[in-house]
Formats: sequence, C-alpha cells, structure tokens
Amino acid sequence: MESAAPRQAFNDVVTRFWSFAAPAYNARFLQHWVYRPAQDELIAALRAHPGGRVADIACGTGILADRIERELTPETTFGVDMSAGMLAEARKRSPRVHWLTAPAEQLPFEDGALDAVVTSSAFHFFNQPAALREFYRVLAPGGMAAVTAMSPRLPDPVRALSGLRWNPAGQPTPRQLRTLFTDAGFDVADQHRVARPAWTLIVSDLITVGVKP
Repeated sequence: MESAAPRQAFNDVVTRFWSFAAPAYNARFLQHWVYRPAQDELIAALRAHPGGRVADIACGTGILADRIERELTPETTFGVDMSAGMLAEARKRSPRVHWLTAPAEQLPFEDGALDAVVTSSAFHFFNQPAALREFYRVLAPGGMAAVTAMSPRLPDPVRALSGLRWNPAGQPTPRQLRTLFTDAGFDVADQHRVARPAWTLIVSDLITVGVKP
C-alpha cells in the first residue's frame, strides 16, 4: 500500500503546478483539441444516467462543471479541486456551481450523497484505487461514476519492450481500469475510446462508466 507521506508530497507538487498554470489551462486551442472530446463523452454519459446531484472531481478551471450545470441542469452541481488557482478561475466562470477544495481520495461528501461523479483527464494523477473507493462511497445506490483516463493503445508486451511500462502518473490499460472499477464495487456499464479527430489520436484516452449496485 502506498504510504500517505509520498502521496501527499505528490499531491502538493501537482497542486502547486496547476495553481501556477491555471490561466494557461483556459487557452482555447488546448481546451478544444485536448480536453473537449473527453468532456463531451462525460456529458453524454450523464445524459444517459441523469441525476440530481453531480460532482466533477479535479474540476480545474470549471469548464466541465459549468457545462454540466448549464446543459444538464441538475439540482446541484459541485466542482472539486485541490488547486486554489484553478478554483479561483472556476469561481469567475460560474456562481451557480458549488466549488469545493479537496483531493479525489478524500471527498467532502457524506456517504451516498451524490447521484453521479465524473472526472476528466486527471485520473492519472490520483491514487486510483483510493479515488474509486471514494467515488463509490459518496454515490447513492444506482449512482454513476464516469472516468476519462489516459490509457495506452500498445499491448503490454510492446509497452514492456519499448520501456513505456513505467510512468509516475498511472496510465492503466482498459483491462486494468475495469479491474479498478470492479474492485471498488462498481458494475462496469460501458468502456470505449474517447472519440477524437484523427490527427489528435496521439492523445490516447478511454472512458469507463461504472454503476453502484
């Protein structure tokens, strides 16, 4: 099991970086070509599993949480992030979303408080088993967790030969992601590659949707 001290040090480094980089994160080209396709997939998942209480975890500057609030109009939308800089930008974006400071592994919600939890393009920074257990905890029965995550297209033997197996920010295979979900207690309802324009396929990401029984 990963000790708390190294994980906290890693979280602190990530938080400081994104607090500094928050204004650049809003760049139109970056959002449109890198982040928008994954966010579109999460919006579609939420349309298929509607719920009144939705949280976007590692919400960054709030682009996805704001879209959820405006396009899907749930009863309550939360945006959760560790970075003060990111949340400062998010608060400028929407006064209607409830912005909260917390890591994915320790969410500020009671057991069963939410109907849906989503996270976009940040899962590689999480303690993934701990985060999914936390998503499961805060969801009501029938609630949905949808995660877009960087996931290599190369099969394991090729990754091993190419030296790409090691990565300090975890990029699980599709099979590993399914196992992470089921180990946390979820039934996996869907998993597929994020639809992207051909020239952006160097970004290799996957959406996995789990439902709490």
